[in-house]
Amino acid sequence: MFLQSVDFKPNGSIPVLHTCDGADVAPHLEWGDVPEGVKSFALSCMDPDSPSGQFIHWFVVNIPVSVREVAQGGRTGGEELANDFGKRGYGGPCPSKGTHRYVFTLYGLNMERVEGVNAEHFFALIEPNVIAKAELIGKYRRK
Repeated sequence: MFLQSVDFKPNGSIPVLHTCDGADVAPHLEWGDVPEGVKSFALSCMDPDSPSGQFIHWFVVNIPVSVREVAQGGRTGGEELANDFGKRGYGGPCPSKGTHRYVFTLYGLNMERVEGVNAEHFFALIEPNVIAKAELIGKYRRK
């Protein structure tokens, strides 16, 4: 399975548009080569370079298996969970200092719906049901 974006290349710079310094809109994402048995998708965007550890920028579950793309600033078709900014949906890069990595991970799941999930239990409920996953890493440094 692969995950890519027209907005930034793997390990490339995330445009300001998708950050707290811009309009803070979610980037375009698309995926393919989905293996047989996948019944839904989940999506995460994490900052592993945050001083507090893994900072959650985006958690989405229950993305229908028919979905293969999220338009820039668009809806995923799934259920967006609260992020570490305290809001539901995408919260773009906003590092306090230095260049941070933002890891977008798409999970192909063997279940149609994930019930009772929140940010605290996301990985515990997702990981046992992952058939395949794909990552896309972007970087951002504030001016």
